[in-house]
Amino acid sequence: MSIENVRTYFAQEGIAGRIQEFDVSSATVDLAAQALGVEGRRIAKTLSFLLGERCILVVAAGDARIDNGKYKAAFGGKARMLPYDDAPARIGHAVGGICPFAVKEGVEIYLDVSLRRFKTVFPAAGSSNSAIEMTIEELERYSKCQKWVDVCKGWQADG
Repeated sequence: MSIENVRTYFAQEGIAGRIQEFDVSSATVDLAAQALGVEGRRIAKTLSFLLGERCILVVAAGDARIDNGKYKAAFGGKARMLPYDDAPARIGHAVGGICPFAVKEGVEIYLDVSLRRFKTVFPAAGSSNSAIEMTIEELERYSKCQKWVDVCKGWQADG
């Protein structure tokens, strides 16, 4: 179970107790925001892409959308979402619970600059009814991201 992998990973870091599990779904930005009682833009959504054989995760603010031009400039190819059914095998988490923690070997993780405007954000924790509150510095550390990217649009107006 994916949340158990995340829980084990976070236990090694001493933060497993911070995982929140809900009696309702948190599989979308709106549902997660409702379950947590926070603004949707503070949900750190994890988007999954295929670029050739590469599996790329981009963690972005809940109100941000992928900008195809920026994505292509950053990664050298067109943004193509990972097929729904391929997520567990490629990433280690099912859609709705995809997060940048305890992922399979070779998965590349990037954090979008849309997240930097918040002190804390809420990424999923491996299931469609979980989340964990983290500072931006913790997200960077625990996700083991490759780097920060600027591949989203639609969030700057809320600045």
